[in-house]
Amino acid sequence: MTAAWYHTSGTGHLYQGRFKAFAVETDDSVRTVCRYVERNPLRANLVERAEQWRWSSLWRFLHGDAQPRAFLSASPLSRPAHWVDYVNQPQTEAELEALRRAVQRGCPFGSPSWQKRTATRLALGHTLRPIGRPKKAPLK
Repeated sequence: MTAAWYHTSGTGHLYQGRFKAFAVETDDSVRTVCRYVERNPLRANLVERAEQWRWSSLWRFLHGDAQPRAFLSASPLSRPAHWVDYVNQPQTEAELEALRRAVQRGCPFGSPSWQKRTATRLALGHTLRPIGRPKKAPLK
């Protein structure tokens, strides 16, 4: 029995783990998330520039012909004129920490007040609290 999806794209690390999803506040926040994803090979010291990683969406966007580009979904936003240079600039530790928290915990990504409102509306309050049991109040 051969499935329709056999021998097609859809293999590798992305498909081995659980799908990650989290709410994102603004267009700038979406670009920050996209930049984070496209910087992964650079952050892992696999290349000197993000666009050099042949298996990334950024490389396919810049160098791929019609067939490899067909595998890319349309970007939710247009890329700014200097996108590649922007992707190659380091992200701040605060930005990385907030992004990693959103990825790992599934909490909303955006301004603190928006995060709280959105977490309440989507019943995600637990994603904003610290992991583990709350500390006991000291005995008096």
